[in-house]
Amino acid sequence: MDQKIINLYDEYTHSQMGRKDFIKKLSMLAGSTALAMTILPLLENNYAAASYVNDEIEVSNVSYTGVDGEIKAVLAKPKGKKSLGAVLVIHENRGLNPHIIDVTKRVAAEGFLALGVDALSPLGGTPADEDKGRELIGKLDPEKNLQNYLKGLEYLRNLKDGNGKVGCVGFCWGGGMANKLAVNDPKLQAAVAYYGAQPNVADVPKIKASIMCHYGGLDERINAGIPAYEKALKENNIDYKIFIYEGVNHAFNNNTSPTRYNEAAAKLAWGRTIELFKKELAILTR
Repeated sequence: MDQKIINLYDEYTHSQMGRKDFIKKLSMLAGSTALAMTILPLLENNYAAASYVNDEIEVSNVSYTGVDGEIKAVLAKPKGKKSLGAVLVIHENRGLNPHIIDVTKRVAAEGFLALGVDALSPLGGTPADEDKGRELIGKLDPEKNLQNYLKGLEYLRNLKDGNGKVGCVGFCWGGGMANKLAVNDPKLQAAVAYYGAQPNVADVPKIKASIMCHYGGLDERINAGIPAYEKALKENNIDYKIFIYEGVNHAFNNNTSPTRYNEAAAKLAWGRTIELFKKELAILTR
């Protein structure tokens, strides 16, 4: 697919562009409205691909106390295992959708306690309409949202099947939040950000966690912040790894997004992510 179309969709999903304006611009790039309507399903997420099943994990809906009420989440964990490292999974800018629930299950299948938090809980939870979810993300109070995620880390630290060590992994909007958690939680062991916004470089000295960042080589919008972030990480002697996957787009890990998903890059990044968590969260051999 034409990279200009993919870039337009990326702009649409990360800005205040309305759907009518997006369809109009897509039609211009495609050559007609009819062709635009044919292309649209290829751009939007297909949650039929989010169907991960593993009989060795158990999944439940849970909640914990947030700043202004209960925060809903999905908890996944290996059956019958104790003293597990824990990972908080942070969704993209449309909420806790089937894809991120899938990711949460996959983290658990690797031998961790995994908590997929619904940041939109204070606004009624993640809606089925992705555009509505994107609108609601913009209405979250940034400081309260950060505190709700910090409380999620504490929730994980106190679970009876955990070993007290906690990491986080986030995607897109969630990748930016993973970096923020690294800045704001000195007890965090590891933070992995997939194509997420970098923190303010002035805050980098606060980081105590091991950092891993995954970026798509074609993702110019997010990648613009890499040099300053890496420079600050180096200057402050922070344990970090940055990987740029050439020729792939933003959201390359999302297998429900057919035009941006890149299987090879996704598998490589996932393997590196799990390796870091196994090292830093000291899970027991199964």
